[in-house]
Amino acid sequence: MRHCWRLVVVLVAWLVPSISPAVESRPRSILVFDQSDVRSPFYQAIFSGLRNVMVSGSTSPISIYAENLDLSRFAGAAYAGSLQAHLRIKYRDKPIGAIVAIGSATLEQVLRLRAILWPDVPVVFAMVDEPAIARLRPPSDVTGLTMQLSLRDMMIAARAVVPGLKTVALTGDVLASQTAYRHFADEIPTAAADVDVMNLTGLPVAELRKRVAALPDHTAILYTAMYSDGAGTFLPPADALALFSDAANRPIVITAETFLGRGGTGGFVMVPSLIGEGAARLALRILGGEKASDIPIAKGDVIRPIFDWRELVRWNVNETRLPAGSEIRFRPATAWDQYRSQIVLIVTVVLLQAALITLLIYEQRRRRTAETEARNRMAELAHLNRQATAGELSASIAHELNQPLGAMLNNIETAELMLDAGSPKLEEVKEILSDVKRDNQRASEVIRRLRRLLSKSAIEAQEIDLNDTVREVFEFLSTQASARAITLNNRLAPQMLRVRGDRIQLQQVIVNLVVNGMEAVVDGANGDRKITGRTTLLNGASVEVSIGDSGPGIPLERLKQVFDPFFTTKRHGMGMGLSIARTIVEAHGGRIWAENQTSGGAVFRMSLPLVQAH
Repeated sequence: MRHCWRLVVVLVAWLVPSISPAVESRPRSILVFDQSDVRSPFYQAIFSGLRNVMVSGSTSPISIYAENLDLSRFAGAAYAGSLQAHLRIKYRDKPIGAIVAIGSATLEQVLRLRAILWPDVPVVFAMVDEPAIARLRPPSDVTGLTMQLSLRDMMIAARAVVPGLKTVALTGDVLASQTAYRHFADEIPTAAADVDVMNLTGLPVAELRKRVAALPDHTAILYTAMYSDGAGTFLPPADALALFSDAANRPIVITAETFLGRGGTGGFVMVPSLIGEGAARLALRILGGEKASDIPIAKGDVIRPIFDWRELVRWNVNETRLPAGSEIRFRPATAWDQYRSQIVLIVTVVLLQAALITLLIYEQRRRRTAETEARNRMAELAHLNRQATAGELSASIAHELNQPLGAMLNNIETAELMLDAGSPKLEEVKEILSDVKRDNQRASEVIRRLRRLLSKSAIEAQEIDLNDTVREVFEFLSTQASARAITLNNRLAPQMLRVRGDRIQLQQVIVNLVVNGMEAVVDGANGDRKITGRTTLLNGASVEVSIGDSGPGIPLERLKQVFDPFFTTKRHGMGMGLSIARTIVEAHGGRIWAENQTSGGAVFRMSLPLVQAH
């Protein structure tokens, strides 16, 4: 067992030195090479995208050096030798963590220079096509993102902007002299097999303007890149495009984002900021300690279908014909684009207000329905209460009717006897008929009052005189009061007291109060048996009706309960009369309450708003 432990210790001691230490972080600096003029908009955008990612993606500062090889204008062995000598002196004391090469021609130069000047520095490339990678066969410590400009993509865009395409006019420098487009010559037989190809490459700007101004119908111009006006002036390709695009009579298909706004209609274009950003991310990984050999070469997503809205309008291009996912630039901002948040806020507020108004309207209608239903139920209940009251008074009513009917019968019999006599006295017969008429009117009035009390009609608000209402109720109940030996007294205000309400319902309130008073007086048994009704004008704004009795009064603890539903002191009462009375009074905008009089008995008072006082 001891020998086994010794063997383990020996193996560990042998293995530990062989474990490779963590890769030391590289110098915090990169050297960027591009193959054209760094002042051109395209390469400025590349460098801007690269710098933004390097700054935002690193926690510590990174030194960025940039070199412009300008290979589109300068070439040859002497130029390459001068670059080597220049760079050797310039960077002899500047440690480089990674080299970034933009473009296939740049990568080719960088691989030569690196072998001599920076043999151990990894290289990151961008904007290099796959055939160039296959031709250069870079070592393992070179990685990057490939990109493939394709004549086929330009033809797709040309067919989108020119329906029924028959001819394409190829413009720019001679393809063989261009590092990014030279492979287009090999693609023409297949990509443009069904159209005529008009080769306008290598022409001076003056000649080119004449040619593009006289192109036949159903033609699209394919622009690659032009670095000279043909008269000895060198300029960026975007500026060169602007020199002849205004003369073109056909839309121009382009391959770079920076050509937009210079006369290019659009197409599958390189987005330079994406090229720089992709290269910067790979460089950051290497500066962070990752080996370039562990990062595989991948295809970058830097070519997008983008079009200029102004040129689409100029050439009457239907946007539905554009490739799927196309982006339209320079479209005038709509109100939605400019004020989206404000519009959303306004629409939200309006919708909320509309929803709130709708809810309020719904609630109002529901409340009105409920109020109407409640009024109907109250009217039903009030009608039943009137019927119950009429039932309680039926004996007195029958007695009140029997008196005039009996008198009428007696007078008629007397008249018959007088007529049967030989010589009737007509004056006496006339008096008898007058008595019959009076008794008939008296019976009719009793029936009229009873029918009005028992009528079941819709609530009808109108102006009524409370003096007349109290007087009519007291006349209606006078017979019942007489039968019970009760005295009814009216003490009405001298002026008319007009209120707005339903006559039948207000009569019912007064009837209930008087009938309750008569029952209280009967139950009291002793003393004066009287009911007093009063009407009084209060402050010129309301009228008060009071019904007082000479009964025993109401116990103090029950004064606040007498108007509660189903509360009653009667042996056979339902306890709904006063509750209905309070409901009716409150529905008329008034109030009702009960008190005990200092002289004895109880008094019920109700006040109603006055319409007009005379």
